[in-house]
Amino acid sequence: MIKLPWTRKGPDFLRMLLDQADKTREGLQAFENFANLGDPAEAARVGQLEREEDELRRILIDDLNRTFVTPIDREDIYALSRAVDDMLDYAYTTIDEMQILNVEPNAYIARLAATLREAADEIYLAISTLRDHPNVANDHAVQAKTLENVAETVYREALTHLFDRVKAIDDVVHVLKLREVYRHLSNAADRGDAAANIIGDIVVKMS
Repeated sequence: MIKLPWTRKGPDFLRMLLDQADKTREGLQAFENFANLGDPAEAARVGQLEREEDELRRILIDDLNRTFVTPIDREDIYALSRAVDDMLDYAYTTIDEMQILNVEPNAYIARLAATLREAADEIYLAISTLRDHPNVANDHAVQAKTLENVAETVYREALTHLFDRVKAIDDVVHVLKLREVYRHLSNAADRGDAAANIIGDIVVKMS
């Protein structure tokens, strides 16, 4: 983990956002492992990391509500924290949906999971460089946005492949189940894009 100095003037919100981003990328790595291996232990790890990340966000929001002066706009801190949190939340709810619907991981889910993990890595790097190297942070945010486009392409390929395989009425139920899973992962990618947009806005305000 990249270490940033704590501020002496109050809560270090960039540090707190980085901690959140680190937990999210760890969770999405576990989700990628689950998508590739189908290991229940990795699924459980995603749930544990999601709960830990939620706690980090609760602490951040509590400090934000009690702090008058913040290094960047409080609205941006709140929105970025929420977007980073949502990325992992969607991975967690995807696993929940897969278990409820009795859906096993497949190649498309694995590809989407890998893309989400890469996006989480870029968001982490963007936040880690935001304080001292905002232009570098913006570069990472742009790369995260590119990965959202990659995820959207995989999502559309997955849907096309899914509906092409419908041959009988019994296939429809399976199609609807997988479509729901793919939609969750597409939403996770959208939240990564939202985080990247917020970082881009912050960089503009810092310049």
